[in-house]
Amino acid sequence: MLRGLLDAGAERHPQRLIAMFEDGSTWSWGECRAQIRAMAAALQRIGVRRGDRVAAWLPAGPLMVRTWFAVNYLGAIFVPLNTAYRGRILEHVINQSCARLLIGHGGLLSRLEDLALPQLELIIAAGPHGVRRGTAKIEDEIVLHGATSFDDSVHPDPWDAQMIVYTSGTTGVSKGVLSPYLQLYTTSVVNYGYLCDGEAMLVNLPLFHIGGTSALYCTLVRGGMFHLVNGFSSERYWEQVRRGNCAATSGLIGVMAGFLSKAPPRADDRDNPLRCMTMFPIDAATVAFCSRFGFDYVTGFNMTEISTPLISDVNTTVYGSCGLPRTGVSCRIVDEHDREVPRGTAGELIVRDDVPWTMNLGYDGMPEATAIAWRNGWFHTGDAFRQDEAGHYFFVDRIKDAIRRRGENISSLEVEREVKAHAAVDEAVAVAVPAEGGEDEVLVAIVLRAGHAPDPPALIEFLRPRMPYYMVPRYLRFVADIPKTETNKLRKSVIRDEGITADTWDRESAGIRLRREVLGSTA
Repeated sequence: MLRGLLDAGAERHPQRLIAMFEDGSTWSWGECRAQIRAMAAALQRIGVRRGDRVAAWLPAGPLMVRTWFAVNYLGAIFVPLNTAYRGRILEHVINQSCARLLIGHGGLLSRLEDLALPQLELIIAAGPHGVRRGTAKIEDEIVLHGATSFDDSVHPDPWDAQMIVYTSGTTGVSKGVLSPYLQLYTTSVVNYGYLCDGEAMLVNLPLFHIGGTSALYCTLVRGGMFHLVNGFSSERYWEQVRRGNCAATSGLIGVMAGFLSKAPPRADDRDNPLRCMTMFPIDAATVAFCSRFGFDYVTGFNMTEISTPLISDVNTTVYGSCGLPRTGVSCRIVDEHDREVPRGTAGELIVRDDVPWTMNLGYDGMPEATAIAWRNGWFHTGDAFRQDEAGHYFFVDRIKDAIRRRGENISSLEVEREVKAHAAVDEAVAVAVPAEGGEDEVLVAIVLRAGHAPDPPALIEFLRPRMPYYMVPRYLRFVADIPKTETNKLRKSVIRDEGITADTWDRESAGIRLRREVLGSTA
């Protein structure tokens, strides 16, 4: 439990640093525990009790950590909100969470104007004050200080909900994942099992994301230190690693490593304290990147709802693999009827754990979605995987991102990989758009590298020998940027929803039609 980890660490090594923040401030373990108990007492004074939901709408920093730890110290449920939320999405998430108390940055509170939030009773504003119309009362952050009495007799259990984490919504509406204490503990230990006792971790993923919370939590388990910064910065990354003497970071996912790779090689590239890191995906470029900067790597597969069922060996060279099932976890790849598919065939990954409470408790307030995800006693990830003959698991695509064109199933990731192989292409996302006859056509949105101009026919000619004819995109859009989540995942849903726009180039309208090659019979 978080409370037990804080108490034990403060007793064993009260002077050791537990936290370093972007503003230069630090906490020792003893100072951290004292701050958390004081804030927990203040929350208790204003009525927060075990099982209550407390929403935190704050950037990564000292107050966000204090809020998280104090809420859990009381046995209440921490509900971190994405600082990019606004409008109906924000209204939906706050109402769905059933939080009566929101602790928010004052600069964000004006976004609450005109939202219908009937269950929200109290807002505590931190920093510059925003505006709120309605019945909710705004208190200054001073309400969180000065409490003297504290009833600490309540202790949460491993199966209690620790937090509600909202999925990124890259493929649809965000859902609140009820995560028990044992799930976050298990995820932390598996994801960052290479972190040694007392070591430091750079946490540059947001704390409304499981990648951020699990990395930070692992430092509590290891009695180490977290260096928390407010987002990934390719310009400041190495400075932050060195400043915190970080042996690991919260991982380089998506395009992050690509951003860092673009920097010209330097003689001191290996002059950094990194020892090991979680990377995804593993390919020749990843291996070269880790070799250049001198650290080991692992990879795996995780999502908000589970606890890293797949993990690789250190420095695996099985390119594209997410590894093998960890001890105590069962994984299957199945068809739409939950029948196991042959090795080499793509299907949905479903998982279950021998230890109870190490995965989600369901989707908050969504019993039907919970029942569908947990049908037949297995959690259905919604991700397509395949398995090779050696048993390694390979991520194929989000099932909702898969494309079906003229009877053929297409992985959007495979299309994107080949498009990005062109020297002019910086980023690309492939999505399905409606076609005549009820199936899909392939649309690719492309961000070009600086100094390159759009040349759709040349790109098609580049792709033709690199992929089957049915995978070659019909539609191309050249855009200035592709929307991303706060963890630098590409928001395909935005491109998909926009569909075929006025500036979309159509291969077939340009007279370029591709057909299946007809082969002659053989004797």
